[in-house]
Amino acid sequence: MPLADARARYPALPAAEADPQADFRLLETIADWCDRYTPLVGLDPPDGLKLDISGCAHLFGGEAALARDLVDRLGRQGFRTRVAVADTLGCAWAIARYGDVGTLIHGESIERAACVSIVPPGKVETAMRPLPVAALRSDSETVAALAAAGLCSIADLADRPRAPLAARFGEELMRRLDRAFGRIDEPMTPRLPLPAAFAERRFAEPIVHETCVLDTIERLARQLAQVLERRGEGIRLVQLALFRADGVVHRLEFGTGAPLREPVRVRRLFEDRLAALDDACDPGFGFDMVRLAALVTERCDPLQIGLAGGNAANRAEELAHLIDRLGARFGLRRITRLVPQDTHIPEFAVAAVPAHAARSTIDTPSPSSRLRGEAETPEQDSLAPSRPIRLLERPEPIEAVAEVPDGPPVRFRWRRVLHEVAHAEGPERIAMEWWRDAEGRTLTRDYFRVESKLGARVWLYREGLYGRETDRPRWYLHGLFA
Repeated sequence: MPLADARARYPALPAAEADPQADFRLLETIADWCDRYTPLVGLDPPDGLKLDISGCAHLFGGEAALARDLVDRLGRQGFRTRVAVADTLGCAWAIARYGDVGTLIHGESIERAACVSIVPPGKVETAMRPLPVAALRSDSETVAALAAAGLCSIADLADRPRAPLAARFGEELMRRLDRAFGRIDEPMTPRLPLPAAFAERRFAEPIVHETCVLDTIERLARQLAQVLERRGEGIRLVQLALFRADGVVHRLEFGTGAPLREPVRVRRLFEDRLAALDDACDPGFGFDMVRLAALVTERCDPLQIGLAGGNAANRAEELAHLIDRLGARFGLRRITRLVPQDTHIPEFAVAAVPAHAARSTIDTPSPSSRLRGEAETPEQDSLAPSRPIRLLERPEPIEAVAEVPDGPPVRFRWRRVLHEVAHAEGPERIAMEWWRDAEGRTLTRDYFRVESKLGARVWLYREGLYGRETDRPRWYLHGLFA
């Protein structure tokens, strides 16, 4: 009823503004916490969660023990919960909202199981027949139309021919009935992606010290390594989930530069990450469960190690481990590497890509990649002129004077400082691609390596040719040598 009418009857009635977005965030937080029971947790807004506990119940002593543990833990956090376990998602949804909870657990008192209902296997239809038609998750208009026709319970629908009901109330009603009874499958979309492999450990007493957490990570990584080694795979994206005793869940994840299976290296990565987070990953009253999951894996075949050691494979592995440790401390998006590109234009000669995404053998593509037709990374020609160690983001215009029109400069002014040229090498002529200029111009650049009497070693170029492309070519400074 309207708030004014309600307060007219009960003036002391408390009221609070509705905040659906905050409610949804709270539901997501509870869903993250429920990940301790099964990785398959889905949202059922505005106030429900769906858990697929197939193959997980025995870890908690059975379905009834799992449900009671869930209700007890959420109760200590201040939540009141109704839980139903059934063979089908539709039946569990209906019993939790419309069923007489607590009456289907054999051998348990009603008081102890007041918020839990367990539908025995094969008894879905028996448990659902007395429920109202609203338990089929139908809209209010369909429920009202069924009530007007005298169909108030699911038994009324199940006992009547399907064709007239489908013609009058739609095929969706029959589809919901079949899903609830288990005649057709009902897919469930988990909120978080299902990991390729994971290992977890629960503690009778929560752990607080960082050393205990790191030791647990190493043991879990060793379990994961055994599984991944049998598959011939390695970790490319790993996630650590720390479940606090008060319901807070900390999730840490990062990618790796190469497939990884070594437990010691996994521990070192998380050691760096936890050191960088510091208070952001506060253990509070301790962690009562730790889970290590390989979200993304990649083929990882054993490598032939040379007898002399120090081969290219070892160097690539050490580089990948360095990238992983830097990414764990500073973030993978901040760690990039420069990859040569197939162009002579200096601005586009290299591209900065995430270091963990680039191939570890980027400089020496394997023969097998050529046979498979994979794109190879071009190598820089060793006979090409040297390039500056620092390339400016944008070439800066300068004032230059040359003895002959096409010759090197004898003096130039850069950032208000006049430089007299002591040595010059060049030119190195680079022509722009014709398709990069919308106006059809193909300006030519003549690059010179110049050393001034003040000791500056710079990379200059003249844009344009006298009497050909422009009346007056312009000079720019593009880079600095060491």
